[in-house]
Amino acid sequence: MSESKPIRLVAFASGGGSNVRAIYHNIETGALHAELVGVISNNSQCGALVHARLHNIPAFHISRKQFDSDDDFVQKLFKVLTELKAELIVLAGYMKKMPEPVVRAYKNRMLNIHPALLPSFGGKGLYGHFVHEAVLNYGCKVSGVTVHLVDADFDTGAPVLQRCISVFDNDTPETLAARVLKEEHIIYSQAIQLFAEERILVDGRRVRILEKE
Repeated sequence: MSESKPIRLVAFASGGGSNVRAIYHNIETGALHAELVGVISNNSQCGALVHARLHNIPAFHISRKQFDSDDDFVQKLFKVLTELKAELIVLAGYMKKMPEPVVRAYKNRMLNIHPALLPSFGGKGLYGHFVHEAVLNYGCKVSGVTVHLVDADFDTGAPVLQRCISVFDNDTPETLAARVLKEEHIIYSQAIQLFAEERILVDGRRVRILEKE
């Protein structure tokens, strides 16, 4: 494992927080050279916030609804991210579009995970079970997971890692979702580890993975 300081992660989540829990588990077991320094959610009942508080990780409920303007909301996000000294932002089931000023400030340092092989089955409205329903309705033989850089639009940033899984004839959206989620819990930490090891080189839309020194 690298002797350098662990990369400082801030996770954004909206729901149950299974990816946040998986990332935390991989940190605790030594599989991921990172420190989860904060969790932010637009949902005060978010499972990721509960998990963070249980493990003494700074947890923040920050919603656009709390502020009079977009600018006030963005400034609050910047304030918290700066105080946490965030080096990498991971969107882990965050159901809101990240404000463009934050995306620009953390260019190539913000990741999202999507439960399909982008650019297929991505974009506004395609999240959670809607993705798996669309995959099955199209008759796809494979699906998978994409970890990608975040840009100003939904699911359009350059892919960092992708993992393919088979779609079975008897799959339902629920069975497919369960298998995809298992892969999410593996591949997200693998992508973060590449950033921790400084092995990512972004060249336009090509994200190149450098060999270990």
